[in-house]
Amino acid sequence: MFMERLDKILASQGVGSRKEAGLLIRRGLVEVNGAAVSRPEEKADPERDAISVAGKPLRFQRHLYLMMNKPAGVVSASRDSREKTVVDLVPEALFRRDLFPAGRLDRDTTGLLILTDDGDFAHRMLSPKKHVYKLYEATVDGPVGTSEIEKFEAGVVLEDGTVCLPAKLTAAGGGSSFKALVEIREGKYHQVKKMFLAVGRRVLCLKRVRIGSLELDKTLKEGECRELTKRELELVFQAKNKCVIGLKNADGQI
Repeated sequence: MFMERLDKILASQGVGSRKEAGLLIRRGLVEVNGAAVSRPEEKADPERDAISVAGKPLRFQRHLYLMMNKPAGVVSASRDSREKTVVDLVPEALFRRDLFPAGRLDRDTTGLLILTDDGDFAHRMLSPKKHVYKLYEATVDGPVGTSEIEKFEAGVVLEDGTVCLPAKLTAAGGGSSFKALVEIREGKYHQVKKMFLAVGRRVLCLKRVRIGSLELDKTLKEGECRELTKRELELVFQAKNKCVIGLKNADGQI
C-alpha cells in the first residue's frame, strides 16, 4: 500500500490547494471508506481506499494527460504574468495545479498539444533519442520541390550554424497556396520556421497534427481539450509509416 496524507491526495486531484483541502476535511466533508475524517494529516491509499468529497466519489488518477487543440495567440507555458497560457484554457473540471505543456508550440502555431503533470512522460516524448516524430502542416510562401526536400532529409543548417536532425518534407496540394508536411523528432525554438527560412521559404501558417501515431482529434475546436485514453497514450510512442494526414501531395494523391 502507498499511503499519503489526505490533504495532499485531494490537492493532487484538483480539489483546491492543500490548505483548502484541509478545510474541507476539518469540516467533515471528506470520507474514507465510508467514515468521516477530520484531520488533514490522516493517511490513505488513494488507489485502494474509497474517498469521497461532499458525498461525491473521488476518481483518483496518479497523472493526467490532456489533448488540446491549441489556438493562436496563447503561449505554451504553465503561467505567464502578461499573456494567456494554454493552461489558462483548461476547464475547471480538468484543471490541476501542476499541469504543464509537454513541449512547446509557438504563440501563433496551432494544433496538437499534450498537457500533463507527468514529467517522466514528457521527457520520454520530447527526447530526440526516443524517435517520437511530430508532424506539422505548413503553409509557405513558395513551392516545395526536390531541392528543399533533399536539404531537409540531409539535415538543414540554420542561419546560426545549428545543424538539425534529418527531417521528412512532403509537398502537399493546397489550391492557390503552397502547403507542405514536415516531420521532425526534435523541438528547437522556432525550428520548423527556421528550417524553411534556411531553404528560402517563409512559413505563413503552421499547425501540428500528429505526435508519434497520435493524431489531433478533429472534433476538438481550437482552445478545447479532453483527456487522452490509455490507447492514445500508447500511440504517442508508436511510429507512423506515412507522412500523410488528410492532405494531397503534389500529384493530387492521398
